[in-house]
Amino acid sequence: MAEHVILFTGPMGAGKTTAIQSLSEIEVVRTEANNSERHVVDKATTTVALDYGEILVGAQEKVRLYGIPGQRRFNFMWAILKRRAKGMILLVNSDAPDPIAELLFYLDEFRELYDRGGVVVGVTRSDVGSGPALTDYSDALERTNPGLVIPVFTVDPRERNQMQNILLTLVINIEMRAAFGSVSGVRSL
Repeated sequence: MAEHVILFTGPMGAGKTTAIQSLSEIEVVRTEANNSERHVVDKATTTVALDYGEILVGAQEKVRLYGIPGQRRFNFMWAILKRRAKGMILLVNSDAPDPIAELLFYLDEFRELYDRGGVVVGVTRSDVGSGPALTDYSDALERTNPGLVIPVFTVDPRERNQMQNILLTLVINIEMRAAFGSVSGVRSL
């Protein structure tokens, strides 16, 4: 059975743990602790090491889903988790003070995952406040990273179908880039 590793990245509160819970076909491994930065994101707990789940794509391909802690003080875990990843789903919450800056920070921090496979962006929480339009995210990506092909979607991480769509978009993106030779070290997902 082929196995693949996909990383869920983004700031605290963007919905990484929830997205993995929506997708996983096994009980999700979570490393939650009390959130000591409630002034940043008002939620009771936060991921401090990783989240882990699995999903089968077809009969013979297992996708391992890893979620990073969103707080930058846990970036030592980012380095560990991105080593094996073939692609990344980057979630950003639209109602954050500067979601486009967050998007660009995480893309820069995890750029090797684009080079190694692919990236898809999911904009969360767009229903709770007025944030940038999807075109604003796409324009910022094109302005700062010309030529990168990074799909951007509005997504609710609680909705399994939406998360499956974003995961399949990433898989297709990786496979197309591999077929056209624009991915380093990847044959197919």
